[in-house]
Amino acid sequence: MAARWGHTIKAFLFQVHSIAGLVLALLVSLIALTGAIMSFEDEIVDHLNAGIMQVAPRQAPILMPDALVARLKAAQDFGKVSAVTLSSDPSAAAHVRFGRDEQGGRPASLYVDPYDAHVLGSPRGEAFFATVRKLHRWLLIPGDGKGWGRPITGTIALGLIVMLISGLVLRWPRRAGSVKMWLKPNLGLSGRGLHRTLHTVIGTWVLPIYLTMTLTGLWFSFEWYKDGVAWLLSRPEVSAAKMQPKMSAKAPRAAGRADPAQPIGFDQAWTTFQREEGGRFSRALLTLPAGPGTVIRIRSWGKDRTLETTRDEFRIDAASGQLVSAERYDDKTFGEKIIAAIYDIHRGAILGWPGKLVFMIAAALMPLFSVTGILLYLSRRKLRRPAQPPLGQLVPGE
Repeated sequence: MAARWGHTIKAFLFQVHSIAGLVLALLVSLIALTGAIMSFEDEIVDHLNAGIMQVAPRQAPILMPDALVARLKAAQDFGKVSAVTLSSDPSAAAHVRFGRDEQGGRPASLYVDPYDAHVLGSPRGEAFFATVRKLHRWLLIPGDGKGWGRPITGTIALGLIVMLISGLVLRWPRRAGSVKMWLKPNLGLSGRGLHRTLHTVIGTWVLPIYLTMTLTGLWFSFEWYKDGVAWLLSRPEVSAAKMQPKMSAKAPRAAGRADPAQPIGFDQAWTTFQREEGGRFSRALLTLPAGPGTVIRIRSWGKDRTLETTRDEFRIDAASGQLVSAERYDDKTFGEKIIAAIYDIHRGAILGWPGKLVFMIAAALMPLFSVTGILLYLSRRKLRRPAQPPLGQLVPGE
């Protein structure tokens, strides 16, 4: 009876695995390949733009961010500035980003000389990787993260998890303790046998990486998943704060404060940030509020930080310079550091450049499983097709 039940369950899982694979093969491969392309985006962009990311340090003081923006606009109106990246390195250029225009487009960002606001140029590769990122995250569906693309890619990730788990169960050998059975492909085979060994054995190699990619990728697709992970890994007060409905970034107005409808600048917040951080930061990203609020978000990276997600985050009222909140990476618990590093875990950067390389290769291999899976499906259908009798053996009426 147990054997019969086991056979029935495996038959059901086999159907689920096959159907999910056929439906999602193209989209999963597309998402994986775009992820592989972005694996070394930072290194590629830095190499392409090395000539405009550095300036000759001088004795003159570096401009305050508002003066930098004002001089930039005086030379040419590139659009509304949304963010500025500044560095403690006197030889590093400032990086200026712009908000979307009325048509929904976003002008190319600029590297600017922090001493005189001279435009050094737009980063090469930025538009290409922005398009690849939209394809990876939202399949280029209009609305970006607020459209249908976000839940669709999340659903694809859930489907991939189903395929991975069902594939592992179907793959489970009778001698589960044999490393050879699990990990050694038989490349001497041909046809269906070769397709099967490539699909199952190579799939076993990369299965832990695919599970890591999908489980972390769901963080960017579903709020319920993000809230669940935050509840599981964060301190109760931190997870409760993260689960609160998103409010406007508007800080309480004090008597005599300027109307927040008026344009706000960076200087007050920048001065407060420098007083809080001193010389501990290597670079800081100052982002204006998207709505009518007055609270500027500043993300900063310490001089000893190598990962993108190991950052501190400050929220400062641009009108008064009051520190609204400070979230320091070193103050996080182990679980909260895992949450902070989800993006670096997702792309393997948590293990340094070797990790990114391994994750890139695994992502680039995804089409192999799509192709071999489809070939195995077609060969099964061919084997199940009843053989036709020779023409000479047919009787009238057949």
